[in-house]
Amino acid sequence: MTDQPLVNDILITNATVLTLDPDQPEPIHDGYLLVRDTIIQALGPMAELPATIRARETIAGDNCLVMPGLVNSHTHAAMTLFRGLADDLELMTWLNEHIFPAEARSVTPDMVYWCSKLAALEMIRAGTTCIADGYFHEDQAVRAFQDTGLRAVAAQGVIDFPAPGVPDPTENVAMAARFIDTWQGADQLITPAIFCHSPYTCAAETIKKAKAAARAGKAPFFIHLAETRAEAEQIHTEHGVSPLGYLAGLGVLDRDTVCVHCVWLEPDDLTILARSGAGVAACTTSNMKLAAGIAPLPEMLDLGIPVGLGTDGSASNNTLDLFREMDLTAKLHKVNQKKPTVLPAGRVLAMAIGGGARVLGLGDRIGSLAPGKQADLVMIDLSRPHLTPFYHPDLLVYGAGADDVHTVIINGRVVLANRAF
Repeated sequence: MTDQPLVNDILITNATVLTLDPDQPEPIHDGYLLVRDTIIQALGPMAELPATIRARETIAGDNCLVMPGLVNSHTHAAMTLFRGLADDLELMTWLNEHIFPAEARSVTPDMVYWCSKLAALEMIRAGTTCIADGYFHEDQAVRAFQDTGLRAVAAQGVIDFPAPGVPDPTENVAMAARFIDTWQGADQLITPAIFCHSPYTCAAETIKKAKAAARAGKAPFFIHLAETRAEAEQIHTEHGVSPLGYLAGLGVLDRDTVCVHCVWLEPDDLTILARSGAGVAACTTSNMKLAAGIAPLPEMLDLGIPVGLGTDGSASNNTLDLFREMDLTAKLHKVNQKKPTVLPAGRVLAMAIGGGARVLGLGDRIGSLAPGKQADLVMIDLSRPHLTPFYHPDLLVYGAGADDVHTVIINGRVVLANRAF
């Protein structure tokens, strides 16, 4: 910082600043944070704020906590249309008898745009600043994310039967490759990707071709994996290995692959996953609601496997609230192992922010508050009765919710101010 007057874009004052940065592990009380353009310029105690600093917009952070924005590492934004359409069913019944037919009837470019926009507003309102989305007509989802200012890893869907926008399944990978070509480098908030639905809806050649297209486009690759016992049994029957072992045999596991769910993993799978560098997007509430099971998250984290939290689509959740996801994730593992220390709140909070950023390949840009990082942050209203007193950030996991989000800044732009868009 120099002694010359500097005109910055945003200055947040008198706030508690939770950086989640290893170099600043403790919250900064009575702190400030300075944003210039899209970047965090500086932060620290108010006593160290140079008198020469000026900003176009000053936000009073009294009784507020400033923290990195939440990262939803797996969702299907457009599926807001199907929220509550078919509840309390097993996965394959839910998909084959309700969701797939509804998608065949209802999914159009306009539907994807407006329903993705609704999802984006819901997630921003709940403190989410970055998402990984996978669906069809994904270019329209990108439009919705651009119009709302949401950062997104947007993945075009690939599946081996006629799908919205891709009536000929033989064109599924080519369509996804064109999507990557269109959006790669076109918008700093958008990272294009490919979403291969699952090993039971995509043949081996489709999965390999889709991954090859992702590699050629330097793009992330997502796939639902080992979500249910039935899937694990089917893959074992057909291929003689676990779903994770099947993907490993296809050569598609690497640090740019994100395996979604990973509930039914065998002991050797964890070792394979750790060695591959692939990440995991865990969707606790969706897995609970569909009775799919419990992903071995503590064991994954202990092995250094990158793990983020996702809500999945609102048709199987039924909300897009990552605060709720954190609370349920922490408590489910405690009761499952009868051990209150098995998955501490701090570890879950890290999964929902820095873990998600790492899984999506954005850890060098977002996931913590530090000079040089992108200015993706949220302000939590600590004056709310259920957040008073605020002894420790663990309360963000066990007590906070979407209604506590006061202000949201994405890429240096205020998109939610005093709970208003």
